Amino acid sequence: MKLSCLQENLVKGISIVSRVVSTRAVLPVLSNILLATEEGRLKLAATDLSTSITCWIGAKVEEDGEITIPARLLSDFVSTLPPAQIQMELVARTKSLHLKCAQFEADIHGIDAQDFPLIPSDVSDHKLSIPTSTLRQMIEQVTLAAAPADEGRVVLTGTLAEFRDSELTMVAADGFRLSLRRAELSDEVQEPMDVIIPARALRELARVSVEEEEPVDIIVTPSRNQVLFRLSNVEIVSQLIEGKFPDYNQIIPSSYGTRVVVNTHDLMRAVRISVLFSRDVANIVRLEAIPGAETTPGRLIVESTAEVGQNVGELDATVEGEQMEIAFNGRYLIDMLNVIGTEQVALEATNPSRPGILKPVGEDSLIYVIMPMHIKK
Repeated sequence: MKLSCLQENLVKGISIVSRVVSTRAVLPVLSNILLATEEGRLKLAATDLSTSITCWIGAKVEEDGEITIPARLLSDFVSTLPPAQIQMELVARTKSLHLKCAQFEADIHGIDAQDFPLIPSDVSDHKLSIPTSTLRQMIEQVTLAAAPADEGRVVLTGTLAEFRDSELTMVAADGFRLSLRRAELSDEVQEPMDVIIPARALRELARVSVEEEEPVDIIVTPSRNQVLFRLSNVEIVSQLIEGKFPDYNQIIPSSYGTRVVVNTHDLMRAVRISVLFSRDVANIVRLEAIPGAETTPGRLIVESTAEVGQNVGELDATVEGEQMEIAFNGRYLIDMLNVIGTEQVALEATNPSRPGILKPVGEDSLIYVIMPMHIKK
């Protein structure tokens, strides 16, 4: 292998793939990044056996070849180099990669590329496409409700993706909150399909697709055990999670007794202030909805009380139904309000012991369900 490429392009490629490099790998090669020539470009790939990321960057290829190099050393070395042309040459006898950039040179010992796990690419002829910006927004709005990776119920660490007709529905839930977002696909689904995608893989997809303008292709293997996301210069392959996702339709309330419409930014600020006081008491924030009269608008009171003190915020709001007080985890409210994406938000609730719903006003494709917290009288 002998080639040259720009330092800034190599830095970018390494940063894209290195997030899935295993830091405590059972196999030494999993701590490495694969470098290989392919169709006149340089291919970079990394995997932790659950998620794999492949990236292609422009290069001037003189000789084909491949090698795997320790990810951390390669990343640290290349990112420190000046912004100039990097020349790379594989020394097959010593299985090392010689790099030269400006006045700097280095030899990094690697592991044979044959030991690197095979990453699937063309796994199916049928592709589903969706605008990358839409999918990225869906990921940001939904995966916040997925359970942490160490959660006992593995299915809750993932995101349910339902493919129906020409619509994609994504759902995540951790037992305390649920998020649901629907969007149109560019293609018709051949047959209904439900898969559970690890939230981590989706977050990586959102991260690497920031500059992507072309639609992303979604490809699920016929065996339903892997999903591939294909961008113009990046591919992400992830193992799917086996198991049955909870019936989210039973969790979403079908009616409400009180509905509050309030400015999203104002509610976000009021909740942030309340959380400052309730950090030591499970971030409990109390909301009291007070309907308006003929000459006065409705009000939403946002308050918290703890040993450190208490605070009260009062917001103008449109309140339908009965006066009601309910409490939520303020951190969950902040997470949801931060990505809801509309000027106004609607809060719907039945009573203080039933789940509440947050919805963006004027947009019916997004729903948040949040469990209430007990209020001590």
